[in-house]
Amino acid sequence: MGLWSPLLRIFSVIFGFVGFGLGITIGLTVGYYLFIYFQPCDVKDPDIRPLAEQDSDKLQRLLPEIPLWVKNPDYDRMDWLNKFIAQMWPYLDKAICKTAKDIAAPIIAEQIPKYKIDSVEFEKLTLGSLPPTFQGMKVYVTDEKELIMEPSLKWAGNPNIMIGVKAFGLKATAQDIFQVLDLQVFASPRITFKPLVPSFPCFANIYVSLMEKPHVDFGLKLLGADLMSIPGLYRFVQELIKDQVANMYLWPRTLEVPILDPTKALRKPVGILHVKVVRAMKLKKKDLLGASDPYVKLKLTEDKTPSKKTTVKHKNLNPEWNEEFNLTVRDPQTQTLEINVYDWEQVGKHDKMGLNAVPLKDLTPDEPKEFTLDLLKVIDPNDPQNEKSRGQVVVELTYKAFKEEDLGKDFEDEQQAPAGTPAGGGVLVVILHEAQDLEGKHHTNPYARVIFKGEEKKTKTIKKNRDPRWDEQFQFVLEEPPTNDKLHVEVYSTSARSLLHQKESLGYIDISLSDVVNNKRINEKYNLIDSKNGRILVELLWRAAPPKS
Repeated sequence: MGLWSPLLRIFSVIFGFVGFGLGITIGLTVGYYLFIYFQPCDVKDPDIRPLAEQDSDKLQRLLPEIPLWVKNPDYDRMDWLNKFIAQMWPYLDKAICKTAKDIAAPIIAEQIPKYKIDSVEFEKLTLGSLPPTFQGMKVYVTDEKELIMEPSLKWAGNPNIMIGVKAFGLKATAQDIFQVLDLQVFASPRITFKPLVPSFPCFANIYVSLMEKPHVDFGLKLLGADLMSIPGLYRFVQELIKDQVANMYLWPRTLEVPILDPTKALRKPVGILHVKVVRAMKLKKKDLLGASDPYVKLKLTEDKTPSKKTTVKHKNLNPEWNEEFNLTVRDPQTQTLEINVYDWEQVGKHDKMGLNAVPLKDLTPDEPKEFTLDLLKVIDPNDPQNEKSRGQVVVELTYKAFKEEDLGKDFEDEQQAPAGTPAGGGVLVVILHEAQDLEGKHHTNPYARVIFKGEEKKTKTIKKNRDPRWDEQFQFVLEEPPTNDKLHVEVYSTSARSLLHQKESLGYIDISLSDVVNNKRINEKYNLIDSKNGRILVELLWRAAPPKS
């Protein structure tokens, strides 16, 4: 047996190698033969079709994470914003967490005495390394002073939030640590910035509401144990959070975040400047026949309303007007009354005879003050061009501030006309905001003209602009509501360079005023008649006279 045992082991090794080699050879040969000469009969050629020909259900199965900007053309891509957030996320994480701690600290301090808790502290607070992403953004264009956005937000983050709670009970101190992990939030909020104002950041309030119930998923640990693994608790917590958030912020409910004081941001009226143009003295001759035809224009700085004008005094170098005007004041600390004296010309441009200005901060409220002002070439009194005498103008100014109880009113939307309006009548306010797609045959330097009951008012001219924006307001004091009347608005283009076509119409509209009397306010965009594509945005307000007491 001692001799045969090694021989048997040698033969077994040899036969093993021979069998392995023979098996490999036979297997390869048979496999090659089957692969070449036998084709499977139950395999069909794949059906290859463009994605555009697939139905929505199949697309959802093939591409479950299609961004909204692909599925819905109303949504815009937000790749640039996602890249920006990704770069800024480490810094945003720290800033957001610090703000959250600062906001939560006073709330916690107020609530913990009610539950006999000694302290509640954030042991750890970080939003993790994964930033939220925006799948798309929809922006709504309206004719109101607002900006509406609907982003689609997805955040599958890895935050680490640990809250330490210390409480006294039964003469013992217990410290329980709660930990929030693996937070997922899918939401479609509507963010509205309104009203838009001419002060940075250019909106007074932010309104946030949810267009549908959000999806919120997270893990919650207590002393290292996963609470969400308890049967039934996971779904209960999810539904509870969805319902609570929906009850507070599901549209039309909103979260309002004030940014600016609307009264200051909108620069609402805070008073009235009463101006009496008394007379002018020692004016210089401008006409060839040795005389001038002077008149005065008044305007407050930072005010878009048209200038107030006196009558023209023909051939008079010492005219007396004694004409009175009221100007709306929005900021007496920064606004200035500009006084310009012109020489009227029947043909061509009117010559400026001189100017001056009075800062409203120099006026004492409710105290009339008379100013005798030297007419200047330029507003800087130290400029050498002002050494030449150009005459003087005398004005009497009185600033009357509104009462404190009136400052909180919304003067833009006030429903009643000011005192002094004829009983049974009111004030029709016409605001010409803008026009679009204007096109003149020879030039496009548009201005708008408003005609109502024979009274005409017009905006400033904006040169070489097919989409002018005026934002000018006009008022018509009426003895009765204009229920059966129409307002005529026509857009013109004018050019001094074109001798044959100095003025041409770019389109017009006739607006029935019955709706504004009934609804108090209309803000609509109208298609201009006799215009190819022109439109104009007109806002109308009807302020009825206060009833007799």
